Amino acid sequence: MKTEAVIFDWAGTTVDYGCFAPVSAFVETFASRGIDVTLDEVREPMGALKRDHIKQMLEMPRINEQFTDVHGRAFTEDDLDSMEAVFIKKLMAQLENHTTLKPYLLETTALLRKNGIKIGTTTGYTSDMLEPVAKSAKIQGYEPDATFTPSDTGGIGRPAPNMIDANLKKLGITNKKAVIKIGDTVSDIKEGLNAGVMSVGIIEGSSIMGLSEAEYKGLTEEQKRLEIKRVQKVYQETGADAVILNLSEVPTLLNI
Repeated sequence: MKTEAVIFDWAGTTVDYGCFAPVSAFVETFASRGIDVTLDEVREPMGALKRDHIKQMLEMPRINEQFTDVHGRAFTEDDLDSMEAVFIKKLMAQLENHTTLKPYLLETTALLRKNGIKIGTTTGYTSDMLEPVAKSAKIQGYEPDATFTPSDTGGIGRPAPNMIDANLKKLGITNKKAVIKIGDTVSDIKEGLNAGVMSVGIIEGSSIMGLSEAEYKGLTEEQKRLEIKRVQKVYQETGADAVILNLSEVPTLLNI
């Protein structure tokens, strides 16, 4: 069946190799409340709406216990509000430094368009967060046909299918079997599965891998093999329909 649309994630999939912009913002946000978090803890809910991300981290047993020890009580909705505000401030201060397009994106999207395949996007960022990222991407030559954030779907983010459904409505596509979603987090894979489209994980530059491009290139071939295998396993255990190494493999995946 001919693919009619590809729905890409943003950070970690098409821009911001390694998905680093939100990571430091989350670390600093929790530190501001006297809580130390690990990078693995930060990256586990990656791809979700940022308020949901903070809540999921606060519900992790180790972090939850630490919050209770520091504050003498359980976290509340007010805590989520204040921590989200801190996160937004810290993220917005550094977003412009994490907007570089990932390798093979422009060549791949040009080929998609040549074959009449539409390009949509979803994200864990709100509209305000995504604005500077999308603006920079456009300057670099990447402008999707449709972009939806949780801000456009009543605050409903991943893993719900709402953003994908909104993309398909705008793009005029009714056959979900002709749609592929590509992302770099567990939330991305679940979003695609819940939307009923083909759900694909990308390995290089993903949040799950968590390495910068320089760090990845600096690995030995054996280290790369092990990292690729580790990330692939996460996607497969989540239920991904397919896994690609990088964006250059999209044409092969689509048989174009």
